[in-house]
Amino acid sequence: MKYKVPFVDYPKHYHSMQGEIDTAISQVLNGGDFILRAHVRQFEADIASYVGVDYGVGVNSGTDAMLLSLLAAGIGPGDEVITVAHTFVATVAVIIHCGAKPVLVDIGEDFNMNVTQLERAITARTRAVIPVHLNGRLCDMEKLMSIASKRNLCVIEDAAQALGATFDGRKAGSFGLTGCFSFYPAKALGGIGDGGMAVTNSQGVAEKMRALRDHCVIRGTGEIVGYGYNSRLDNLQAAVLDVKFKYLPQWIERRRELASMYEAGLTGLPQVKTPPYPQPGRYFDIFTNYVLRAQRRDELVAYLIESGIEILVSWPVPMHRHPALKLGHFPLPETERVSQEVLSLPLHTELSNKQVEYVIDCIRKFYSRK
Repeated sequence: MKYKVPFVDYPKHYHSMQGEIDTAISQVLNGGDFILRAHVRQFEADIASYVGVDYGVGVNSGTDAMLLSLLAAGIGPGDEVITVAHTFVATVAVIIHCGAKPVLVDIGEDFNMNVTQLERAITARTRAVIPVHLNGRLCDMEKLMSIASKRNLCVIEDAAQALGATFDGRKAGSFGLTGCFSFYPAKALGGIGDGGMAVTNSQGVAEKMRALRDHCVIRGTGEIVGYGYNSRLDNLQAAVLDVKFKYLPQWIERRRELASMYEAGLTGLPQVKTPPYPQPGRYFDIFTNYVLRAQRRDELVAYLIESGIEILVSWPVPMHRHPALKLGHFPLPETERVSQEVLSLPLHTELSNKQVEYVIDCIRKFYSRK
């Protein structure tokens, strides 16, 4: 189905910088620089500098950025790691894959971890916490870091959707031991396939992650220091991402502009609740997603799709309610309520003002029907 308003528009995005992207791809292919060469090193340095930390480690996905972060921090069997269920399953999967036990707490009004529940979830076995900066908005990192510092917890930031977002002037990824980013194509900075990065101020953690991503083979000496993974960010992705990276600030501003249009157009409609609005000086949101809470959500989604508007629901079944994951013993009432109400509207830099106005008009028409 061809939508009047697609959720993302990959071809249009590519065509807007086709010459630059094609040139970057050609340079990689003609130079034969495919694995862990100059393009990767440059992109790692650029992202680390942007976030305001010392080191970047390019890996093959945001998932592996989190997994290798936990392993580099020494998290393993017998340890507990606190996070949330209102996130993509990868956030919890990495805890399982390193042999630790996930402990889930509920979310607040902004879809992020309810930090007031964090301290009550800490036990003698708790070693780490993974805050998820969902939809381009940071958790309350002042409270979270205070608790983590007091209880000697490692903080691994799941910042997959928050590159460029800030809290109290500090960028996502700069608070914890590591910050983990995804360059999945739909992200604010997306590649032409999978890709990810962890950033850190710890030289030791960066060195451990660089070894882990490359089978624990130390480049230059050939020494094998353990059993690692094949999790390298390839040069082709790094080259394309670095081309696109210089546009990120203006793309963020456009996302915020589109979000303001949605906010203005939907304010006063009692059947929907718009996302928390950024607070100057406190929260700077990048709106990777624009997520509503809506009455009669499923009916609204069907109506919008019928009207030619592509919609995403994340997530119709809460993660802890999937039986195969064996997480159903955690009481998470707000997570369950949100899963029955949320829908993500199209929001990408190729979206026109006219398309946003059409989406707003369709939502208002739906609720005006008897």
